[in-house]
Amino acid sequence: MEKVERFIEEWTNDGLSTKPVFVSLLRELLHPGDVDLEFHERPGISYSLRGMHDNQKERPLFVMIDVIDDDPDRRWLSVCFYGDMIEDPEELGDLIPEGLLGADGYCFDIDGVDGHRQDYLQRRIREAYRNACNSR
Repeated sequence: MEKVERFIEEWTNDGLSTKPVFVSLLRELLHPGDVDLEFHERPGISYSLRGMHDNQKERPLFVMIDVIDDDPDRRWLSVCFYGDMIEDPEELGDLIPEGLLGADGYCFDIDGVDGHRQDYLQRRIREAYRNACNSR
């Protein structure tokens, strides 16, 4: 968590206003209390926050929140889930065949403040978390 907090603290240029969205999604991810996090830093490419649950034996995560860093002043988010762990009733995500660690997934891009999309993704995080809890 220390690396994530340092990243947030050092994220000062936010031309697209995605930092508060990232923080909100992080809070949602931490809410249940039994989520493990990994944070992979690749400056100039991406910062990847991965949510995991101990019940998941076959998969290393249930959500991946990437901060795309190809332009540090205009970072945007890509939030991805395994295709069979969530529903996308409003079809806001892009189905990515074999695109999430070799498996089919849904990715949702955010390049600015969008309250509806943010709420939608928070619901998808809760849904993926529930499904991860039920994995055995």
